[in-house]
Amino acid sequence: MVAADGARPAASLDAVRLRAALRGEHRAASLGTMWNDVRIVASTGSTNTDVLRLAAAGAHEGLVLAAEWQMAGKGRQGRVWHTRPGAALTFSVLLRPDPVPQAARGWLPLLAGVAVVHALGQVSGLDASLKWPNDVLVGSRKLAGILAEQAAGAVVVGIGINVLGGDQDLPVSSATSLERCGTGRTDRTSLLAGILAELEHWYLRWRETGHGDADAAGLRKEYLSLSATVGRQVRVQFPGDRALSGLASGVDGAGQLLVEPDAGGDPVAVSAGDVIHVRATGR
Repeated sequence: MVAADGARPAASLDAVRLRAALRGEHRAASLGTMWNDVRIVASTGSTNTDVLRLAAAGAHEGLVLAAEWQMAGKGRQGRVWHTRPGAALTFSVLLRPDPVPQAARGWLPLLAGVAVVHALGQVSGLDASLKWPNDVLVGSRKLAGILAEQAAGAVVVGIGINVLGGDQDLPVSSATSLERCGTGRTDRTSLLAGILAELEHWYLRWRETGHGDADAAGLRKEYLSLSATVGRQVRVQFPGDRALSGLASGVDGAGQLLVEPDAGGDPVAVSAGDVIHVRATGR
């Protein structure tokens, strides 16, 4: 297969080069990386499922598991996400944010989104944005998804990025890929190293500055600067056919989306639901 921009199928992930890149990020400061156990497998059902199992068995924070082929990746609300071998960057990380109150941990998928957007800009030159709570967009199309799951006192964050694939290869018409964006030549190993470096930077700031205080860590400001949701009219679809329409006006200390209802009244804090962007508003 030759990609639309002339790119060949993505090269295999390289664990040796990945570890060297992560060490290099910290060499100048004489620090070690928090990613102390990096594993790459040829295939698996779900990297999140695998890492949750390892977390329950006592695995330490800093474990990274990436798969060349994820056959039954997990999305929000029980959805399944399929990829072709080598066509995506799919991986999960194990975090143990013990000092952070449970109420603040809703920021973890948002934090991961910030890391992905920054790394995409640095490695591929893409200008991406974030749709609350867990989508990375290029324009109005979804390039990547993020899923955070908790178990055994740990949080496992899974990230999946479409690398190769034209319109006929992507699962839904609202999806896109690096190939479709003209950056199919992006090296997945370099992109993974960039995301892990950014994730470590923001995670440690957030965990250690105010124990998960998104404002003290500068995380809320950074997230809002990248948000494609805040400042827009949205429709939030809840389970059971209940819906809320209004202006997405911010994100609270728990990572919940604040929506000012069209019908009036106080802002509603949304912790879960499918968000549909209706139209942009001036800010």
